[in-house]
Amino acid sequence: MLLPDEHIVIEITANPNDFAACAKIMSETDPWVTLGMDYNQCLKAFDGAFKEVFVLWKENKIAGFFIIQTQGSFKGYIQTIAISKAERGKGYGTRILQFCEDRILQYSPNIFICVSSFNHGAIRLYTNFGFELVGEL
Repeated sequence: MLLPDEHIVIEITANPNDFAACAKIMSETDPWVTLGMDYNQCLKAFDGAFKEVFVLWKENKIAGFFIIQTQGSFKGYIQTIAISKAERGKGYGTRILQFCEDRILQYSPNIFICVSSFNHGAIRLYTNFGFELVGEL
């Protein structure tokens, strides 16, 4: 899918090389840094059934990615969103959330996401997008 910026493309992937690049971004990003998750632990996020992994490409380089659950008990769950350090603050998180909303509403009436209480940037992004706190774990 082409986004308004002609140099930005979001596409689904099952490519292990893409997963490796995404796990690197993830391992350098909160909450995973604060939680002490290394690259190999982050790489495991791509395992499992009923997941769609999407990559946000900017000029032939992965600028971010996200994983959504499409079936089962967690249908409609945005499992992971991560943007590379160099690309944060450019509106890509909002674009990803809009893409997720459009995609998930095709098969689920509900969209949900979990966020760590210390991840203030993510909380601000999700709140600004319209998510509401419904509970704490």
